[in-house]
Amino acid sequence: MTTAKRDTYTPETLLSVAVQVFIERGYDGTSMEHLSKAAGISKSSIYHHVTGKEELLRRAVSRALDELFGILDEEHARVGTAAERLEYVVRRMVEVLMAELPYVTLLLRVRGNTGTERWALERRREFDHRVAALLKDAAAEGDVRADVEVRLATRLVFGMINSIVEWYRPEGPDGRGGVSGASGAGEREVVDAVARLVFGGLRKAS
Repeated sequence: MTTAKRDTYTPETLLSVAVQVFIERGYDGTSMEHLSKAAGISKSSIYHHVTGKEELLRRAVSRALDELFGILDEEHARVGTAAERLEYVVRRMVEVLMAELPYVTLLLRVRGNTGTERWALERRREFDHRVAALLKDAAAEGDVRADVEVRLATRLVFGMINSIVEWYRPEGPDGRGGVSGASGAGEREVVDAVARLVFGGLRKAS
């Protein structure tokens, strides 16, 4: 450990390291000692930036949640038919997931064992309900099929999108994002594929 490294460490780089450790070890299985070793700085240096590991967790999941809720405030999520807005939101969800992969991965793995985790789960449910409301409105407008129950359809859509964290890697062997261990598809191809699969099944046949 060097003084230079301690001096150049920032809250952002510390957060990035903490997220990786939380994902690898699980939040409950991570101690401040683990974070200290992974960051290459002393525990006292970590406490200079944060009060403890739960603050790091809250910062991490807040980053993911802020990005997801930000989608709903974008113009194309608020203007147009419900089906158009829903497709925009789905595409942007995939984009955010890939752009903020470690943070969204951690968000999806919280289990509600701490106050921060319970808060994150509640926020996730709120986001899910708002997307489900879009799907319900699209069905009411006659633009998506009505023979699949809205809650079930919502769970299936989220299941497809959330599964991306298990196999997508930002850098494939050719420098593009893709499936781990294969050349895979680039980010745009993943977004387009999810949209085609979701809305090919959801849209009402003309």
